Amino acid sequence: MNTPNLFKKPVVLAVATLLLAAGAATTLLVHAQDNKAPAAAAPRPALTVTVTTPQRATVATAVAANGNVAAWQEAIVGAEANGMRLAEVLVNVGDVVRKGQVLARFDSAMAHADLAQSRAAVAEAEANLAEAAANAQRARELQGSGALSAQQVAQLLTAERTAQARLEAVKAAQQVQQLRLQQAQVLAPDSGVISARSATVGAVVPAGMELFRLIRQGRLEWRGEVAATELAQIQRGQKVTLAATGAGAPVTGTVRQVAPTVDAATRNALVYVDLPDTGGRLKAGMFARGEFATGSSTALTLPQSAVLLRDGFSYVFTVGADNRVAQLKVATGRRSGERIEILQGLDDKARVVASGGGFLADGDTVRVVAAAPAAPAAAVKTTASK
Repeated sequence: MNTPNLFKKPVVLAVATLLLAAGAATTLLVHAQDNKAPAAAAPRPALTVTVTTPQRATVATAVAANGNVAAWQEAIVGAEANGMRLAEVLVNVGDVVRKGQVLARFDSAMAHADLAQSRAAVAEAEANLAEAAANAQRARELQGSGALSAQQVAQLLTAERTAQARLEAVKAAQQVQQLRLQQAQVLAPDSGVISARSATVGAVVPAGMELFRLIRQGRLEWRGEVAATELAQIQRGQKVTLAATGAGAPVTGTVRQVAPTVDAATRNALVYVDLPDTGGRLKAGMFARGEFATGSSTALTLPQSAVLLRDGFSYVFTVGADNRVAQLKVATGRRSGERIEILQGLDDKARVVASGGGFLADGDTVRVVAAAPAAPAAAVKTTASK
């Protein structure tokens, strides 16, 4: 009669065990889900970046200007003789010539003929003068004897003076013909470089017509336009660093003269800068940008790669303690090489994304790796355009 009770007890124990196991499994599942939830909610880094901090550096201040390279002085070589045919042109544009070198020759056959005619006229005048002088001498000797009247003596003396004047006139004409023959050769007035040529073989040119242009001594200068407000900072002898497209490495020139007047329309004044021999890297007519070193000051600087230009403004991304970035608007100043001056908007202890900020947005999370090595403090120059 007690057998059913014996069977009930094991069944109850089994059911209880099953219930306990199900509860434990449910608890473990809940805990596992709770442990996975935070991992799924953690934001993924948008970018792996390096950071840098602003650095104080000695900044070289400078005045920037734009201008053109020009010839120091340009000589115009023209035809001196009139109506002669150009027979030979011996130089071309770019040739280096020395003072007195023959640049071109005219046909001198007519000049030689005219010179021969003048020499014959001189010989004739000399013979006439000799005869007149002999007659005048006899007249002087016979003047007191009464053999010749006073009128005859005066005529013979006058004929001597006339023959002398005639000889001087034909000698002057001979010198003109000799000079015309010399002008059949066009000579360089100074050493330099031929910058232009308009001479054409066979042309009959009038006197004064331009044949060549010559850059005297091959010297070039840079004529920079400096604002009147900055003109007081420019002095004679000051060094200027010039950079021209296609000219290679920058060239250092020296201020020779500051124009005494300011253009009323642009409010700029010309500054004339002597240039060294660059071996042809700089040429007349080239545009060049120059910087006049005026002093130095201390400034807060960042690498240029850390500063972004968006919508006409400069921005940097700073990294917080939670590795989230914040976009900050900054004001920039002078720059040179890889450094740029930060005028305002940034703490000197801020951690700034060194590069790659163009791929970030405000509030992004980043992974920070080793900080960028600090660049040595270097001099920086102004690049504000005029």
